[in-house]
Amino acid sequence: EVQLVESGGGLVHPGGSLRLSCQASGFTLEAYTIGWFRQAPGKEREGVSCINNSDGEEYSTDSVKGRFTISRDNAKNTVYLEMNSLKPEDTAVYYCAADLRPWYQFFLLDRGEFDYWGQGTQVTVSS
Repeated sequence: EVQLVESGGGLVHPGGSLRLSCQASGFTLEAYTIGWFRQAPGKEREGVSCINNSDGEEYSTDSVKGRFTISRDNAKNTVYLEMNSLKPEDTAVYYCAADLRPWYQFFLLDRGEFDYWGQGTQVTVSS
């Protein structure tokens, strides 16, 4: 089956850390721009971080810079999102997505335009 499967979400205290994983099956992730989005209840979807397919260039939204790190392990066909110094406002469902278009188009795509979109994993930051 061709899919993206996220894991690693959970409940964490403010200031804590989580590492999200997104494993691809049925296709090779290396050729794709891969990234993370999040959506909190009642809020718009937000692009978090992505890695470009051609040169590995990374982009992160300002609110997570210095706290979140995106990385990819092509041998494991997996992308990770290391999240540190978590804040309550980071609470959301986190989704990974993959597309052949470059990073500067990635966050502009509608959900239905992506080549692949995962099912999401819940991250809750609360004391």
